[in-house]
Amino acid sequence: MYLVVIAWMYVVLMMAVAEATNANGTVLGAIVTFFLYGLMPLALVIYLMGTPQRRRRIKAREAEEQAVAMRTGSAQPDTGGHSTGAAEDPGVAPVGKEPR
Repeated sequence: MYLVVIAWMYVVLMMAVAEATNANGTVLGAIVTFFLYGLMPLALVIYLMGTPQRRRRIKAREAEEQAVAMRTGSAQPDTGGHSTGAAEDPGVAPVGKEPR
């Protein structure tokens, strides 16, 4: 994969140099060529090609965390944010109910 990246950057660099040294070309045109034909598409391709590897790393990390939790016998606490059903303060009425 890196060979393709290096080759594409070489081609784009040569395009930018040709743009800058041409009689009708400008340095600004060379910079725009380098960014629009080189860096931006290449960054997108590298990001998309790295997606499966990122997914594998995330799954491996989650499996390792789960294995550690199973070995130690301590699971992560419930952080779902849902009510446990028990009223924490008896003086506070539940939502939608009138206090007594």
